[in-house]
Amino acid sequence: MQCIEDKTYVLQVVKLLLLEADAITKAANRLHLEQVERAVELLAHCQGKVILAGVGKSGIVARKIAATLTSTGTLAVYLHPADALHGDIGIVSPKDVAIVLSNSGETDELVAMLPYLKSRQVPIIALVGNLHSTLARNADVVLDAAVDKEACPFNLAPTTSTTVALSLGDALAMTLIQVKGLTPEDFALNHPAGRLGKRLTLRVRDLMHTGVETPTVSPQAAWIEVLSTISLGGLGAVNVVDDSGCLVGIITDGDLRRLLQKVKQKDPETLTASSMMTPNPVVVSPDLLAYHALQLMENRPSQISLLPVVDGQQHCVGLIRLHDIVRSGL
Repeated sequence: MQCIEDKTYVLQVVKLLLLEADAITKAANRLHLEQVERAVELLAHCQGKVILAGVGKSGIVARKIAATLTSTGTLAVYLHPADALHGDIGIVSPKDVAIVLSNSGETDELVAMLPYLKSRQVPIIALVGNLHSTLARNADVVLDAAVDKEACPFNLAPTTSTTVALSLGDALAMTLIQVKGLTPEDFALNHPAGRLGKRLTLRVRDLMHTGVETPTVSPQAAWIEVLSTISLGGLGAVNVVDDSGCLVGIITDGDLRRLLQKVKQKDPETLTASSMMTPNPVVVSPDLLAYHALQLMENRPSQISLLPVVDGQQHCVGLIRLHDIVRSGL
């Protein structure tokens, strides 16, 4: 065994990466644009689902392409050719489009499945390495995924060929995003548990405190009432509202402490909510994205840790804290 400390191993890794990158570049330059256009048209106008099929390593790549398509707004499923011949072909309908992957284009199970796809009038897009193969001859669209050699030192293990096939599948999926006009918000709907999904879907109303959790006081409330109301709510603040329920200010426990320090020589009984509050505070709507509320709190010279929530008529409907947003995973 060659010594693992031999630097030629490092050079070999770089060399093989460049080999695979070069294969992708050659595949891009070799594609027939009319075939690419036809493939995109078929996929963009597919009224059913996209069926991905392949065997062995090509099957693994097909599964990944199916997952990428589904997560980016194009319904896709993987169908193993052997299983298709034993009943699973039943998931295929004439409204579907098939993407079939094979380097040789002669894989037995795959070739055996082709007549049953064609009998259901399913357009076939072939990602194939052999343009003279059975798969290529039976496909409606042929995308040339041929490679000069595999990265395997024996030129046997599917490596470069699967990289090119995967890249072609990714390129089709990303093109469909643009053709279909998919937005980041659309993408986020399929990724609700991820940070991106939360940033684009989670709204203030999903995290804010409402009702008895956010008691309010009137502008005429005495300081002792303000203090007890803040303690009752347990949120560190209280919203000040007028007789119609519209927000006129906010008082935080920090505001209360600082104000009492200033008036320690005077009688605090003279203090009312209107003299203690921060008038016209920064507010948010229940429909605002929670991530934008987070930015309102943080992207300012002096950070704030909570925001009143008001509706379109400025009626106070709740309170949202920085802690609530951070705890959600944004």
